[in-house]
Amino acid sequence: MQITAQHGDTTTTVLADRLLEVMVEEDPLNDALDGYPHFTDRLADLDETAEQELRAMAAAIAAEAARLPASTDTAVIIQQAQSVVARLDARLVEHTMSGYDHSPLGRLLGAMPIARPSGDVQEADFLARLAAIPVFLAHAAERHRAGVAAGRVPVADRTAHAVARIERYLAAPPDDPFAAVPLSMAAAERRETVLADTVRPAMAAYRDVLREEIAPHGRPAERPGLCWVTDGELSYAGLARVHTTTDRSADELHRIGLALVARLDEEYAQLGAQAFGMTGAAAVRAHLRTAPELRWSGAEEILDAARVGIARAEAAAPDWFGIRPEQACTVAPSPDGDGPVAFYVPPALNGSRPGTYFANVAVPAQRCRVTAEALAFHEAVPGHHFQFTIAQNLDGMLPLRRMAWINSYIEGWGLYAERLADEMGLYSGPEARLGMLAMDSLRAARLVVDTGLHAFGWGRQRAVDYLLTNTLLSADEAGAEADRYIEFPGQALSYMVGRLEIERLRTRCAAELGGRFDIRNFHDAVLSGGPLPMAVLDSALATWSSEQLEHAGTTGSKPRSN
Repeated sequence: MQITAQHGDTTTTVLADRLLEVMVEEDPLNDALDGYPHFTDRLADLDETAEQELRAMAAAIAAEAARLPASTDTAVIIQQAQSVVARLDARLVEHTMSGYDHSPLGRLLGAMPIARPSGDVQEADFLARLAAIPVFLAHAAERHRAGVAAGRVPVADRTAHAVARIERYLAAPPDDPFAAVPLSMAAAERRETVLADTVRPAMAAYRDVLREEIAPHGRPAERPGLCWVTDGELSYAGLARVHTTTDRSADELHRIGLALVARLDEEYAQLGAQAFGMTGAAAVRAHLRTAPELRWSGAEEILDAARVGIARAEAAAPDWFGIRPEQACTVAPSPDGDGPVAFYVPPALNGSRPGTYFANVAVPAQRCRVTAEALAFHEAVPGHHFQFTIAQNLDGMLPLRRMAWINSYIEGWGLYAERLADEMGLYSGPEARLGMLAMDSLRAARLVVDTGLHAFGWGRQRAVDYLLTNTLLSADEAGAEADRYIEFPGQALSYMVGRLEIERLRTRCAAELGGRFDIRNFHDAVLSGGPLPMAVLDSALATWSSEQLEHAGTTGSKPRSN
């Protein structure tokens, strides 16, 4: 371990810096911390003893921060430290097999290939990280064995998926995603040796463990949720708090999702009539899901649509944001066809990679095109690209505050951005606005399905059926979504919880300020504090609203509102 700060110093700054290093140690591939000094040559240490040491450090930091005077800084430190504890206590590494966000295999094949090392030092670090894969996978195998012994076994289908994924990787060395990372000629030659002699044998050994030792103990598809594993209910409650930063129960979140899904049917009927002359939400969704003319023709069309939508949003942004990123958002194809439909990765802290919107261009003919604009607004502008790049460049703020990963804030902002784009007039027509509803449906349905799986014992097929009935997902997409929730419990709750809270706070601030409410100032207030837990964001915006009233009373000014 490389925890450098002194443990006896209880100042806020030192606590925050200590915690940041704990978080990087927990996952050096963390998107928000990519490029953090001294960690770019390593992978997470999945050894149980190492994880327990990290847990103890995080718990001690939370306790020390709680003894300091209350402030926004200490609130973020406590929440982030408690999140480390809850994540490690959930022991997801023991039974997650293939998901992009949390499984050992998913982290390697999904996160590492997006690296863009520049210069000898960064290239050497990338090669060192490749060389660390055998130990990383050996520790993962040991944790899977421990999970089986403790009654935390993976879902059988997810183990089979991981085995098949590794076999595809091993069968096609020319398509190795690690080989696609651009390197100098000399570094590329060394990489090929590492891949052939170190990485691929380690992948084969890990596959053998999964197939021969772990697969025979798999849970059936009828029992995929945490409620079916040892201590699973307690783990899910902790993870739900991590991802929503609220204490809402699974029952409450489930009911909120059901109500939102029902409410969206009215909007589907209205927009469906405009776009297709159709009535009835179910008929509109069925048409969107199956109409051949609404599929993509190829990969470049997907990427071009993203670029056009982002450019339109960037042109409109000055009327809605006072603070805007200096760096443009890059668009690129996803390196992992098994990954999500789209995702955003912030700029690397060492400057090796710009903020990038990755679009999954695999099987374009199976993907519905109407969601393209909503995805671009969520992942790029004015969504995650604005939020992450503005946070990274905030002066005079603790690094932890700039780089904290608080899902309810981050994903809540992304989902808020989709509806904000409608206010901004960014959608190209009724079909694109139906895409916005499709994304809303998915996020509302996630509240229902995630809690259904992990708190109420739903089987995988019941989750898939619910998604097929209430969203635009195809059968393959609905299956992939269900598998994502199975292996990343609670994360799917963050989107809608965060958006509803941001909308509530905007409504409150507008009511308090009346005609003095300025949407640009509000957005700047939300984004200029870095990622915040929902209760802390509430307090920060209450202070901002009071300051706006005091300022208006002093100057007599009346800001413009949109």
